[in-house]
Amino acid sequence: MKILVVGGGGREHALGWALARHGHTLHFSSDNPAFAALGVVEVGDPLERARAIQPDLVVIGPEAPLAAGLVDQLDALSIPAFGPTRAAARLETSKVWSKEFMLRHGLPTARAQVIAAGQPLPTMDDGVVKVDGLAAGKGVWVCSDAAEVRRAVAEAARMQPEGRILLEERLEGPEVSVLAISDGTRIVPLPCARDHKRRFDGDRGPNTGGMGAVAPVVIPEREECVEILQRAVTAMAHEGTPFRGVLFGGFMLTQKGPKLLEFNARFGDPECQVLMALLEEDLAPWLVGAARGRLPGPSLKTRVGHACCVVVTGEGYPERSADAAITALPADAADLVVFHSGTRRVGEALRAVGGRVLGVTGLGPSAETARERAYAGVREVVFAGASWRTDIGASGWGSAG
Repeated sequence: MKILVVGGGGREHALGWALARHGHTLHFSSDNPAFAALGVVEVGDPLERARAIQPDLVVIGPEAPLAAGLVDQLDALSIPAFGPTRAAARLETSKVWSKEFMLRHGLPTARAQVIAAGQPLPTMDDGVVKVDGLAAGKGVWVCSDAAEVRRAVAEAARMQPEGRILLEERLEGPEVSVLAISDGTRIVPLPCARDHKRRFDGDRGPNTGGMGAVAPVVIPEREECVEILQRAVTAMAHEGTPFRGVLFGGFMLTQKGPKLLEFNARFGDPECQVLMALLEEDLAPWLVGAARGRLPGPSLKTRVGHACCVVVTGEGYPERSADAAITALPADAADLVVFHSGTRRVGEALRAVGGRVLGVTGLGPSAETARERAYAGVREVVFAGASWRTDIGASGWGSAG
């Protein structure tokens, strides 16, 4: 099968890696030094690349092309695309629209109110502040007191001056990521995962795009979470905007049951890395089935075992991107894969150039072994300022947020 992969980060490396394992011919429209080993790289507008090569499938990794309506444009060309339409992607691209959707259909979620640009801020002793539009994983602030709420609202207004701000009650409990592939009617869930959003050990510091992930996470609430995702897909179809792609529910497991924190309309990063590492069967038929509105079976086959992804960043992340020569990396093996998120080839040299640079992913029969292998690989990474959390996959869920 000829497949065009859109996006140039660690998520897209993981998707390409999983598809290449089953012999598909891959094309990439973005530059990533790891892509050359998987297929043909020709940087350019993804719609024009699709027109030129006429792929059997386009797999869209990031949220920005979904928000821009790339799936709608490909549909007009009769090219199957894995991902939701622009209208369906509002589940992620507008926090306000998504919250209103949850409340409209009785999906369990936090209480919230919307603040328009320039509107006075209500008194809040704590809470969660979210910008309405896309913010690359950085538009959420979990606040412990009124002063933090005020600072977060000011920062949100700075990021999107004309945008709306969502103020939510602060929920307590462990978080879990539940992802499912949807054909617009039916969903097939993937193993539950856990992302580590905060920058520093002990879930301290600012929220980031993700500092690491583990899977599978075994929780008694899994079936309830999956049922909530199915309800969301059914509701989207009833509203005339069927959701085809991967629906990602971020859940807080509260004492009153699981509650939705947010939806994402694409694979998470770094959740995608651990999920692709655990996948045993060919992913392509499932992506094509979702795009065409008919999934090929009742469940996806995953390997027995665990995966742990540790993200390596520059020391200034998330405020600054890395900029340093990478002088050593661990070799890929049966139980270790290095996914490239923010690297660039400059001549013969490999450089760290992004915020999140690498996702070192270990596999093992137990969570402990997978974690040990991931960190053994991380310790082989060498570039100036390389930094990572040391507690990804450690016992316990950590704090809320």
